[in-house]
Amino acid sequence: MSTHTETALEAFDEEWQEWHAAHERHRAHPHGFLAVTHLHWLTTEPTRLEGAPGTWSADADVVRVDLEPGEILLQDDQELKGSIQLGPIAERGGINLVSGDTVIEVAKRGGEYIVRPRNPSNALLQEYQGTPAYTPNAAFAVAGTFVPFEAPRETTVGAAVEGIQHVYEAPGEIRFKLAGQELALTAFNGYAPGSLSVLFTDQTSGKTTYAANRSLSVTPAVDGTVTLDFNRAVNLPCAYTDLATCPLPPAENRLPVAIEAGEKIPYERQDQK
Repeated sequence: MSTHTETALEAFDEEWQEWHAAHERHRAHPHGFLAVTHLHWLTTEPTRLEGAPGTWSADADVVRVDLEPGEILLQDDQELKGSIQLGPIAERGGINLVSGDTVIEVAKRGGEYIVRPRNPSNALLQEYQGTPAYTPNAAFAVAGTFVPFEAPRETTVGAAVEGIQHVYEAPGEIRFKLAGQELALTAFNGYAPGSLSVLFTDQTSGKTTYAANRSLSVTPAVDGTVTLDFNRAVNLPCAYTDLATCPLPPAENRLPVAIEAGEKIPYERQDQK
């Protein structure tokens, strides 16, 4: 191996280590998904919820919270008292309210309103010991091409929670070659402008990597070229907690190759191999 190649591989490894450390810090945020204590599905029947003050209900695309005297919620540092109405909230959107040390996420998933209290003292967060991952391997950073569909396709996928579905807009697919095979992945629009999100499983899923899904974020160049660095494939929240509503990959994204790169089954789910 030439000195130049060794230097390039060392740089590749260092960049991955920095990226992974940053991702772990984000995951372990005091009010991140590891801090979620409950998942409540709202109905038209006013109900008191564990982990949150007030009585909650949802009807006609509006969330109603009735607070007792002495109960307070904060929204953007503004005190809310008495009877409160929130919404409508867009699908996959949400707002955060604050009650003491708890951040209360109010969101819409699969057309239904949910409430998820997040508290830094949650055992899942307190006991989190990091996520195991494969040693970075440059062979799993492959070149691909983003090929737009004639028109974006609405794609319906299942969820980690039974009974709901997610609908995403798929602007196109990413074509690439790996392990001698011509492959393609349907891509959804990502969070950052111009980015794409790819949900997939492969032949390691349920063995060394989480069975339901992994996610990879990429940003194509203007000419459609893109790097699929599977070393940066990450677990979604459902890999750690049953209080998540994560989407499952579309059927065509179940890859027939073993991608021995990226994050592995979390320690918290080792019994599910």
